[in-house]
Amino acid sequence: MNNQEIQSIKQRFGIIGSAPGLNYAINVAMQVAATDLTVLITGESGSGKESFSKIIHSLSSRKHGQFIAINCGAIPEGTIDSELFGHEKGSFTGALDARKGYFETTNGGTIFLDEIGEMPIGTQARLLRVLENGEFIRVGSSKTQKTDVRVVAATNVNLMDAVDKGKFREDLYYRLNTVPIYVPPLRERGTDIELLFRKFTTDFAERYRIEPLQLTEAAKRMLTSYPFPGNIRQLKNMAEQISILESERNEPIEADVLAKYLPQNQRQPSKALSLLGGGQAGESFSERDLLYKVLFDMRRDMNDLKRLVRDALGNGHDGRQILHNNRDLFDSIQPEADHTAEATRYLPAPVTPSRPDWDHNDYNGSDRNAPPEESYGSHPPVQYFDDTDGDINDVTVEDVAHETEDDESLSLERQEKEMIQRALRRNNNKRKYAAQALGISERTLYRKIKQYELDEE
Repeated sequence: MNNQEIQSIKQRFGIIGSAPGLNYAINVAMQVAATDLTVLITGESGSGKESFSKIIHSLSSRKHGQFIAINCGAIPEGTIDSELFGHEKGSFTGALDARKGYFETTNGGTIFLDEIGEMPIGTQARLLRVLENGEFIRVGSSKTQKTDVRVVAATNVNLMDAVDKGKFREDLYYRLNTVPIYVPPLRERGTDIELLFRKFTTDFAERYRIEPLQLTEAAKRMLTSYPFPGNIRQLKNMAEQISILESERNEPIEADVLAKYLPQNQRQPSKALSLLGGGQAGESFSERDLLYKVLFDMRRDMNDLKRLVRDALGNGHDGRQILHNNRDLFDSIQPEADHTAEATRYLPAPVTPSRPDWDHNDYNGSDRNAPPEESYGSHPPVQYFDDTDGDINDVTVEDVAHETEDDESLSLERQEKEMIQRALRRNNNKRKYAAQALGISERTLYRKIKQYELDEE
């Protein structure tokens, strides 16, 4: 197909842009239209996949037949078989009369099955039979019927991944994917974004009889560099929004004004969430969730340290050398103050592995730089936080090495109990204010007090 034919198709179906990926997709649609091959259109939501199904139908020999677009994800699983293939009277509750399905009423035309990846497995088996033999059976019937329908399917998910997860039939995938067409997302279309924005703002201005908006060069660069996860649908909504809210401006829209209408979908997670492993966008963490996560991480690091010391001493290694060689493990236990302010407001003081008068950076394994034996005994002490009384205590490596397995695992219930005790003490046993400090309801606090028998203390 030459460029003139492609431009003619664009004008006919209102397609704007000249990106190479867009032109290639149109070219494939025009070539496959003359056949009866099944087509699978892939692309992100809002990229304009339905327009390509209309191109295929309008240029085919079925153009005088019926064209129907069906969103498979919008039809409930219990009724989709009836919608597509019809049903007999009395076949299920509410089936008061016999009904023709879309494959029967669209005989000789084209069916566009959007969001094909949402189709139930049972319905997929029925669809496969239609594609292979042109046969279907109404729900509640035993009579096989014939149909001559061309199927064009579309999806915004990776169907091969769905096949691997058992959510989509592999045989149906290969039957649908006879001719694939990929519709590029808006972020891959470069200056097409500016052309589409101009089209949407002009149409909006004509409809409401206002002046169309103009953009400065900086604003144009910002617009074309924005990823637009919602693609054309998002761009159109944004163009109409800015047209009405900035309609009183007499000068072109500056970049700083445009930025207010471009949501920051790629926003980075906060420092606290980064410390905790992030989480996906939109995931919600309460303050207590953050606290528990930090506690679990500290518990894991402490257990690793204890096992390391115990195993090393069991093999006859010097404890001081162990502390020096595993400084990274000690440092990992101490949260960074500038990254954990939000997540550790109610945490105990951070663990500090070194004593103020002993800098393990200067220790090189020799007796010259080692701490005085008379001060510490055979091994230097490790400082840890004993949160039962809030004091810092000195414990020798031997003490840590001989802790039992039961002592290694800090109980979450114990941590929770101690937090409740502290909150009650700080608020003079006023449960209302203690519950507020803990971020829980009074009812939950009462239940916890009863669970841990704190009202008897």
